Order: sequence, then C-alpha cells, then structure tokens
Amino acid sequence: MSALDTFKKIALEECERTLKEMNDASFSAAAELIWDAQSHGNRVHITGIGKPAHVAGYMASLLSSTGTPTYYLHGTEAVHGSCGQLERGDVVIAISNSGETSELKATCVAVRNNGCRIIGVTGNPESWLAKFSDAALIAHVDHEGGPLDRAPRTSILSETLVLQGLSVVLQEKRAITPEEYVLRHPGGALGKLRENEK
Repeated sequence: MSALDTFKKIALEECERTLKEMNDASFSAAAELIWDAQSHGNRVHITGIGKPAHVAGYMASLLSSTGTPTYYLHGTEAVHGSCGQLERGDVVIAISNSGETSELKATCVAVRNNGCRIIGVTGNPESWLAKFSDAALIAHVDHEGGPLDRAPRTSILSETLVLQGLSVVLQEKRAITPEEYVLRHPGGALGKLRENEK
C-alpha cells in the first residue's frame, strides 16, 4: 500500500471515530461555559502551540462569523503580556493533542490566574489539560497517518472536526440569520443572500 493510500485509510478511520465519539453532554458543557460568559458581557479566546495554533486561527474566524465573537490568543506570547487581552470571566479554548505541552500548560495557568475559564481540546482524556480544564472536548487519534507517524495530520483533522461541532452547537443557539451572516461575511459568494433567503 502506498503512503497516500495508507494516509487515506487512516484519515478515514480516525475522522469517522471522532465523529462517532462526539457526544451531546461534553459539547453542552463547553457551550454552557461560553453562553454563561457571553451573558455577563465576557468574551471567547482560542489558543494552541505549533500546528494547533493554526487551527485556533481558523476557529476564531469561523466562530466569529457564525455568531460567537472569538479572539486568537497567542500560545506563548500569553505569558509575556498577551494575557492583557483577557478579562476576568472570559473563556479560553486551549488545543493540545497530548494535553501535556509545556508551553500550553504555562499559558493555561496564566489564563486561570487571570480569572478565566478553560475549555480544553485534547486527544488524551487523562491529560493535564483535560483535568485542568473546566470542560474538555476529546479529539483522540491513534495514528497520524504519515511516515514516522509523528507529524500532526489526523490529530489536526480531529481537533478541527470537534471544534466545528462546537461551532454548530453555538450557532444553533445563537440562531444567526442569513442577513446577519452576510453582514459578517460581505465578500465572495458567501456574502450574498441566496434566492431562498431573500
């Protein structure tokens, strides 16, 4: 089997398992933290180290466009002053496959010391991040799907799927209208109302 065929097989298996393991209880717990914070005028931030930082950037954009304003918090700069963007009562979503990344641990401790609550997204339900968080969303994979089985591939897909799932739960609650979506996303084909939305 070629490396590409192996990747396709593993990616399909891992993404299918991620979707099957998503459960209403954990997503509701995470969403409740966010709704409670917003009801008190607080905000949502999202952070990660390395490749999960890119997931964080994408998710800040997706959540913001679908009714949950979300700010990117730099994973390492947070402990060098960027925690200044936080207000007591805010929620920070922290992404780490292992849940043991030292830099993210330091950031989460700083976040907690600034009076914020944490939603952890991790592949390990027994990890430091899962236990330190106020709510945890599990994005577990057994194999990354590439040569050496090291570089984050399927773990990134799993984290993205889990956070997209959270975005759907939040958007449903927010009941954002097509008109509101277009105001947030006026460019491109998505920035126009469809015929059935007019």
